[in-house]
Amino acid sequence: MPDPSHVARPHMPGYGVVAADAGSGLLPWTWVEEQLTATRHCWVATTWPDGRPHLSPVWCVWLDGCLWFSCGVASRKARNLDVDPRCTLSTDDPLNPVVVSGSAEFSASPSGTDRFVDALDDKYGTTSPAALRDPGVCATVLVRPVSVIALRTADFAGTPTRWTS
Repeated sequence: MPDPSHVARPHMPGYGVVAADAGSGLLPWTWVEEQLTATRHCWVATTWPDGRPHLSPVWCVWLDGCLWFSCGVASRKARNLDVDPRCTLSTDDPLNPVVVSGSAEFSASPSGTDRFVDALDDKYGTTSPAALRDPGVCATVLVRPVSVIALRTADFAGTPTRWTS
């Protein structure tokens, strides 16, 4: 999780962003966690081996200070992350976005996968198929945030906040 003491306005020239003590001020980390917990979907951006961007939606869970999602082990996301684990995820609310950049890790722990799938089922009111717990079929991915940027459109110039590790 980014260090809560490493918080400031992001550099956004030309957007009229005000000083950190103006507008609504810096957003609290608790607001970010509320958004990450509540988001229905995240968009995950990875990089093809040739450098092209790849973007796709995933169901996600905020758990233990990380964003977790799953994908097929042979999926483009998994293959991209296997080559370059750097990625960025965004919540699905364009009016109150939270953008998380970090490094993806494939969970090697069956207990980690079980905790993720249980949290996923609780969040979405589903019963996941057994394949989601099978590391030969599905990869459980967690992203440890290195930087997070968030803002509220209702006070666009007065809320942009960035946390870094």
